[in-house]
Amino acid sequence: MDVLTAHKMVNMNFYPTCPNPDLTVGAGRHSDMGLLTILLQDGISGLYVKLEQEEPENEGEWMEIPPVPGALVINVGDILQILSNGRYKSAEHRVRTTSTQSRVSIPMFTHPQSTEKIGPLPEVVERDGVARYRELIVEDYVNYFFEKSRKGKKSLDFARI
Repeated sequence: MDVLTAHKMVNMNFYPTCPNPDLTVGAGRHSDMGLLTILLQDGISGLYVKLEQEEPENEGEWMEIPPVPGALVINVGDILQILSNGRYKSAEHRVRTTSTQSRVSIPMFTHPQSTEKIGPLPEVVERDGVARYRELIVEDYVNYFFEKSRKGKKSLDFARI
């Protein structure tokens, strides 16, 4: 497990109030590239997750995730989606500002060393019968991710077979 969480990074995000929140974005739509993200947020709403549902009429709807006092939000990252061969899915999400209160969030991102080779775990591929993602070097994925990071989950196309 140490090799998968070798790098950790903590951000401190401040989203000031905005008189017209529809005209600005706190953080655009994206998924987290790493293994897991652990998020501490204040009591102010603003985190939204894009729903992936079986019914096409609900596909693409955004659901607000209300903050729970004392709770941490755990986000599955793209690398965990690759390792699990898609069994665990990274969540496309965004942050919206509000017109009434500033918002603070503190995410901690974890990901493997940049030189590590990752791909679907052999045990999972054996159970699934097919690999849905190719093996790749973490650094190559990170570089591609930052080229495509504001396009939802498009960066996962780099790893798909």
